Amino acid sequence: MKVSFKTFSELTTKELYQILQLRSEVFVVEQNCVYQDIDGKDEKAIHIIGVVQNKIVAYTRCFKPGEYFKEASIGRVVVKKTERKLKRGNQIMIHSIKVIEKLFQTNTIIISAQSHLIFFYNNLGFYSVGNEYLEDGIPHIEMIKN
Repeated sequence: MKVSFKTFSELTTKELYQILQLRSEVFVVEQNCVYQDIDGKDEKAIHIIGVVQNKIVAYTRCFKPGEYFKEASIGRVVVKKTERKLKRGNQIMIHSIKVIEKLFQTNTIIISAQSHLIFFYNNLGFYSVGNEYLEDGIPHIEMIKN
């Protein structure tokens, strides 16, 4: 998988379409969750894009400290279902962490993780803080890495 990062203005129309299509495919259709994905935050994010054979198969969006949370953050972590067994989630998260460390000069990162993925994020150095809560009808927990 080839991974790159771009600001919103650097995304091509085709890339933006594929990102929104992947997010909808996983978050709305697969997880059966109706929510407002296009939330006005994409313009402020750094977009981490994983590509295989000219198709976006993994993606995150990252925010500098103070933009979304007090700390730097990673959100909208998504991997195409057929690519998950190939550890694309690990790959995209490792790249996302490195981009935050390089661009924002911090290693403190906060995420709002789906609760069933706690162990996945533990293996990347994140640990749970606070109590579980519902976000768009799905159990989540705040996690931090520092």
